[in-house]
Amino acid sequence: MFINKTQDGRNNICGRRVAYFRTELRISQRELADRLQLVGLDMDKNAIQRIEAGKRFVTDIEIIGIARVLDKTIDELLFDDPDQSR
Repeated sequence: MFINKTQDGRNNICGRRVAYFRTELRISQRELADRLQLVGLDMDKNAIQRIEAGKRFVTDIEIIGIARVLDKTIDELLFDDPDQSR
């Protein structure tokens, strides 16, 4: 049986990286949500909080928008080690 969760029970693999890069930019979850809305993603602070906590699935469209707003590549959001993507 296939389970759509990480080994530690999270619903996404990018949430911790999103939190890391967001705090690196010194912006709040609300500010990230506001910036995502400016690029066309309808997200609020609660959605960001759930993504970072691993409680919310993240679509490919959302990953692209988050990467754009955080000025990171999709690989940087999905892989701790850039060589993992190959």
